[in-house]
Amino acid sequence: MTDTDTPTGGAKGNTTLDAIFERTEQKFRERRQILSFQEFFELFQAQPRRYGRNIAQYLRDCFDHFGITERPAPWGTQRRFNLFDCPWDGGEQRLIGQENTQRAVYRLLTNFVQEGRIQRIILLHGPNGSAKSSLINCIMRALEVYSRTDEGALYTFNWVFPTEKISRGSIGFGGSDVTIGGQPRSALTTYAYLDDLSVDAKIASAMRDHPLLLIPLTERERLLKATYGDDVIVPDYLRKGDLDHISKRIFEALLASYQGDMSQVLRHIQVERFFISRRYRVGAVTIEPQMRIDAGSRQITVDRSLQSLPASLQNQTLFEVFGPLVEGNRGVVEYNDVLKRQPELNKYLLATGEKATASLDHANIFLDALLIGSANELYLDAFKKAPDYPSFKARLELVRMPYLLDYMVEAHIYDEQISTTEIGKPILPHTAHVAALWAVLTRLTRPQPDEGEFSDDLKKVIEELTPIQKADLYATGQTPDHLSAELGRELASAIPELMNQSSDTSDYEGRYGASPREMKLLILNAAQNGEYPHLSPLALFDELRQLVRDPSVYPFLQLKPEGPYHRFEEFIETVTERYLDILDHEVRVAMGLVEESAYDTLFKRYIDHVTHAVRGEKIHNRTTSQYEEPDEDLMEQVERQLSITEDAEEFRRSIMSTIAAWSIDNPGQTISYAVIFPKYLAALRNAYFEEHQEQIRKLQQALLVYIDDDGVGGLSRAEQEQAEQTLVNLREEFGYTREGAREVVVFLMQRRYIS
Repeated sequence: MTDTDTPTGGAKGNTTLDAIFERTEQKFRERRQILSFQEFFELFQAQPRRYGRNIAQYLRDCFDHFGITERPAPWGTQRRFNLFDCPWDGGEQRLIGQENTQRAVYRLLTNFVQEGRIQRIILLHGPNGSAKSSLINCIMRALEVYSRTDEGALYTFNWVFPTEKISRGSIGFGGSDVTIGGQPRSALTTYAYLDDLSVDAKIASAMRDHPLLLIPLTERERLLKATYGDDVIVPDYLRKGDLDHISKRIFEALLASYQGDMSQVLRHIQVERFFISRRYRVGAVTIEPQMRIDAGSRQITVDRSLQSLPASLQNQTLFEVFGPLVEGNRGVVEYNDVLKRQPELNKYLLATGEKATASLDHANIFLDALLIGSANELYLDAFKKAPDYPSFKARLELVRMPYLLDYMVEAHIYDEQISTTEIGKPILPHTAHVAALWAVLTRLTRPQPDEGEFSDDLKKVIEELTPIQKADLYATGQTPDHLSAELGRELASAIPELMNQSSDTSDYEGRYGASPREMKLLILNAAQNGEYPHLSPLALFDELRQLVRDPSVYPFLQLKPEGPYHRFEEFIETVTERYLDILDHEVRVAMGLVEESAYDTLFKRYIDHVTHAVRGEKIHNRTTSQYEEPDEDLMEQVERQLSITEDAEEFRRSIMSTIAAWSIDNPGQTISYAVIFPKYLAALRNAYFEEHQEQIRKLQQALLVYIDDDGVGGLSRAEQEQAEQTLVNLREEFGYTREGAREVVVFLMQRRYIS
């Protein structure tokens, strides 16, 4: 090839590569990945809060960096840390639910910040599959992202030893005054920017120690006090921490060699930015329960890389520290299923968890890491009986992670599984919903009316709560239909107390029941059921029936029934009926028998007339422009459809009180009767369709004929048009395929419309 030859795509390729090179170099400079000690010190003085953090402060700032989202919940406002939604990955592998656990971890981090050090190990405990590892994984991934921001910059240091030519020339031992790293050799104040050809040896800080630890302890304390004053809690790691073994020996040897001139020692320091990485085990390490040591030390005096060190260092006995505890320093160390390990392997945690130090054979290491573990509830129960438990108890912060008790949140777990798994067949709506509902029903415990400050009337209501009613209460705040408005409000206000009834016991609500792992497997099995052309609730019901036939497979199936609770086979029928309710509603709406807004409009008219009736006012008739008495016939008609049994005047006043209470709790929000009175709107809807049940049955039969006979089947033109529009509505509004619509309509007719 001659000088004029151009390789295929050469010009464009070189331009593209040049652009990549330029952007990479620019990013390197912008991130300030390499600094001298003096430059880092100036950064610290300019922003001591950012560059003088320990891991507790850093983690809390990471939580705050991603922010908080608030959403309404039946018991008040639910606060959720956005970190656990993994916005950097589009929500992939996010943590669903577990807001209480999120807040507990954040609260502990805040305590550690206020105490100036992490002196306890966080232990997440709960049943199998309650997302303990997922929570820790989200934190580690968030740290990876945060460490790449300007706000989350982390720095450590390397020792740089230049070639003899440079080191002799720079301190006046002759040689020409050449330029090195942009500086005349005689004026070289740092070796941080030397290229590889000018360096004989570079030794990284094994523990990724903070650069400020290079300042002697007494001077460091004076510096920190002058920088922060007396009102700021300075972390113990910076106040009392020390260098790793190798760095300490190098520092002392150089200081002696330079006759106490610390500026000459720090000339050897290259401050380097590092980034948290799970893949490369940098500040994010998981220790599995298999037998192995978590940290160790080994002699490296004979290592070839040290032969180029100054003579004062070559005779030193240096020990290198290694292991996952070392790799996780300045970050998070996860102990996965920590109680499955041999007890002897965990005993060092007694001192390490409290003092943030670890004693090795030849060296002590000073840690700045969050130690967080996970444990199955059964192993924790056994551990509490061990003789060592009292010693560990003071060093542990136990954080409970139960199964979710909100089926609407639980459904998101299965929705995400279905959307990311190659199912191989169409998926019908509500499959995830019915799986979640059954799973939550298996986890609920019988409420205890005597454990709480409840009125006598409310005690009776609580005692009679069925599992499905309790599940609705937790998920949506919906109270049983038969309750008066006053009792309904009283029950809704008692939700937090009901949820906490067993929180101080080991048999807490959410400890037992079907785990998400088991339900995910069940969904996959349902997808393989050849009897169904779709992955649908019907296929799922078949799998559930198979599951409950052999209680020996899953421990939760062996729980003794308590009234209507822990009756797992009956729950299948309960969920089936709820599914039929949903289908019934969707098919009715798809048939266009009445617009959904009609119920809302009727109820709004009712509220309008009730408001004026309770106040003793006349109502403005927009048609006649006259003021008239509220329409008593309208109000009585609606109340009949709502099956109101209490005194009408009392019921109407309670309606007004409920609206007023909602407005106080939700200032500035537009009143939505669908939110405040969902069961009343549902009752109006059901009352209408009960009156038209025969008409609905005939329309469903015509729809099946239309599907099976491809639009013919002896139907009139009007019936064909009605059936086609129903199919369109089922597809566009609810997501059913043609065959899926047939499957659900057949099921609905068999269960609800054929005697």
